[in-house]
Amino acid sequence: MNRRLYMRLALIIIGIAAGIVIISSVILILKTHYHFIMYQSQVSKMDYWLEMNGHLELALLQTILWTSLVSIVLAIILGFYVAKRISTPLVHMKHVAEKMTVGEWHARVSLSGKDELAELGASLNTLAVQLQNQEQLRVTMTENIAHELRTPLATLKSHMRALEDGIWEPTPARIHTCYEEIERLTKLVAELEDLTQLESPGFKLVQKEESLAEVIERAVHLVDASYQEKQVFLNYTVDPTIRVFIDHGRMIQVMVNLLSNALKFTPAHGEVNITASEEQAGIRIVVEDSGSGIPSEDLPNVFERFYRADKSRSRRTGGSGLGLTIVKQLISAHGGQIQVKSEQGTTFTIRIPKISHQVYTSSS
Repeated sequence: MNRRLYMRLALIIIGIAAGIVIISSVILILKTHYHFIMYQSQVSKMDYWLEMNGHLELALLQTILWTSLVSIVLAIILGFYVAKRISTPLVHMKHVAEKMTVGEWHARVSLSGKDELAELGASLNTLAVQLQNQEQLRVTMTENIAHELRTPLATLKSHMRALEDGIWEPTPARIHTCYEEIERLTKLVAELEDLTQLESPGFKLVQKEESLAEVIERAVHLVDASYQEKQVFLNYTVDPTIRVFIDHGRMIQVMVNLLSNALKFTPAHGEVNITASEEQAGIRIVVEDSGSGIPSEDLPNVFERFYRADKSRSRRTGGSGLGLTIVKQLISAHGGQIQVKSEQGTTFTIRIPKISHQVYTSSS
């Protein structure tokens, strides 16, 4: 069991007090005994009782004064020693905190022991790591957002300048190109707003008991036209009796994002399969595509903001890089987990807590 700081302080204070009392008592006893021996030896030879009594009284007073003086000096020395031992790590942590306030995120507290001071130092180090990661994330996000906005804005600027200078005729095709760029900007801003809301402390899901089959069917209906246009087969197998405690709109958003992501990486005449089943610990939803897959070195990063496994893909076909980040945030908010693996194609597996079984099968 770790020694607690209050126990250490209590033992130190008790030790100081007991030490002073013991030393004072020992000195008083020894000095008193010494003076009584002197007194007895002198009384046996002299008849000066009054003088001897005065001498004894003076000796006792001197003993008490010297004992008090030694005790005070000892208390001062031990007090400064204990104060230094306690204040040194606190002052060190204060200096580290001051460095962190000016952006020196590499500053760390070096402490030994297993008491509350060591735990406080460890917590401060953990905070420094988190702040350093947050700062790096902030810088990276700013760079990524600027990069994502720069391309469509540059495209719009060049198109508008060409139309303004009369180099281009305002044909429907060119106007539609500008419209597509505006749509991409609008979608990116909406996803950034959504992600900011998800990560805010006040974000709450509106959860109630829902039929998982109805949620998946709704998501499939929303992306069905895109799948038919690209000639990708979308199949789903769902147990219609499964009931889950979820936010209906947010779970549809999760499924639409996963299905849209699968469609981007699945070639024509490929297929995407959804299966949902009940497990002992919860509900499992699997979205599996027959696409090109994700390199193993990129798998740990697929849920990072603005991350694209294929750097050569354009923003038009590669998306904003926020969809999977939003998916992970929403699944975590539901108390679940999402995993990804990629061998021949990519498989996303969602596990969320369940609330109840026949299998309902359909395809589009």
